[in-house]
Amino acid sequence: MSGVVFAMGRCFGCQRPFSFNPHKVPSHRVNGVREPVCEACMAFVNAKRKEAGLDPHPIDPEAYSAMPESDL
Repeated sequence: MSGVVFAMGRCFGCQRPFSFNPHKVPSHRVNGVREPVCEACMAFVNAKRKEAGLDPHPIDPEAYSAMPESDL
């Protein structure tokens, strides 16, 4: 039998709780600690980057999905 794992946390940007893959979620480093960023906030940031002529931050397709427990 195998299972899956979601991490739960608050978004660095909007402070809403959300689930994510802890190894692949985009994050912002604060005092050396990775703080997760939700999909909605990443979409907002990437839209602003596009408006400014910058490349969007990459988002792994599995960032907001469960991961196999064997990957822990």
